[in-house]
Amino acid sequence: MLEDFFKYQAQTTPHPLAMKVSHAEGSYIYDTNNKAYLDFVAGVSACSLGHRHPKVVSAIKEQLDAYLHVMVYGEYAQSPAVKLTKLLAKHLPESLQSTYLTNSGTEAIDGSLKLARRATGRSEIVAAHNAYHGNTMGALSVMGFEERKKPFRPLVPDVRFIHFNSEKDLKQITEKTAAVILETIQGGAGFIEPKNDYLKKVNERCKKVGALLILDEIQPGIGRTGKLFGFQHYNCTPDILVTGKGLGGGMPIGAFTASKTLMDKLSDNPKLGHITTFGGHPVIAAAAYATLKEITESNLIPETLQKEKLIREHLQHKHISEIRGRGLMLAAMTENATITNEVILQAKEEGLVLFWLLFEPKAIRITPPLTISNEDIIKGCAIIKAILDRI
Repeated sequence: MLEDFFKYQAQTTPHPLAMKVSHAEGSYIYDTNNKAYLDFVAGVSACSLGHRHPKVVSAIKEQLDAYLHVMVYGEYAQSPAVKLTKLLAKHLPESLQSTYLTNSGTEAIDGSLKLARRATGRSEIVAAHNAYHGNTMGALSVMGFEERKKPFRPLVPDVRFIHFNSEKDLKQITEKTAAVILETIQGGAGFIEPKNDYLKKVNERCKKVGALLILDEIQPGIGRTGKLFGFQHYNCTPDILVTGKGLGGGMPIGAFTASKTLMDKLSDNPKLGHITTFGGHPVIAAAAYATLKEITESNLIPETLQKEKLIREHLQHKHISEIRGRGLMLAAMTENATITNEVILQAKEEGLVLFWLLFEPKAIRITPPLTISNEDIIKGCAIIKAILDRI
């Protein structure tokens, strides 16, 4: 399988981890030799309920017996998508009641940028340095990391960049700005949280100049930070909310949510202002509805904050300078990239899945399933500390 993997499947890096996966269950992935790997990454924050959660699997199987794809998005009323968007609205402020479902987070980012330009009649987008919003041409254009963008220029024009948490940069948001797009917690940059009511101040500036605020919650959303949505920590409600990853329970999904008045602007002048064939796919929407229902009706969200405390308690080590983030969106910072690389690579050999962040080479990603047990948290932390002791 590995030979064919490298020969036929396009690669994203020269040296992928290349685990030969056999099956997965709960907080564990198993390779073809039946070796168990404790998963501290959860598909990069996507498997919020772990692997093959019974309620998600049941929802998928039930929908498979009813129908698969029947018509392009928005033309037929299909129960899974209707139930999912209604449940999202139930748990969001009244200004966020209409959701457009997509196939991925990056598609939802592109849709939100289009909506902002359509609604305001303006073209300028303000984004943050070291931001990551995805890799389609639109999302890439608002990525704040030139090394990743340069080979693909020219990109979407009229994008300006400010520094996350810099209040003095807010003056760059003007009457020419259609929208400001920010991650609620910067992911690729190293799990950087907003400070000193930063998001609230950005929102106030947007309202003053007539711009919209887009918050990217593809990673911090759906319970990962100890609230259902990350913005609920920071006294700020966006005009457009983007979600994905953990919403699908292991299935591919994205979504952007706004007011009904705002979202209706994509349906007319021009009609079909934003379209997708497979967005809101009934099987994926069924999985997402089961996922969201389980997260909102269980104790997983408050337990996430307790599990954060447990990780911080059991990852005290002289080679870990700090642990950034909130809930189960955490980054353990080592002294340098060499140490981080060694920990991640050696952990794989010892049956623990860790991973990197995009732009911060000293960070060890710790984003396990929300369902991970306390015992497995302590076990994973012990493996990390043992590796650090050897280093």
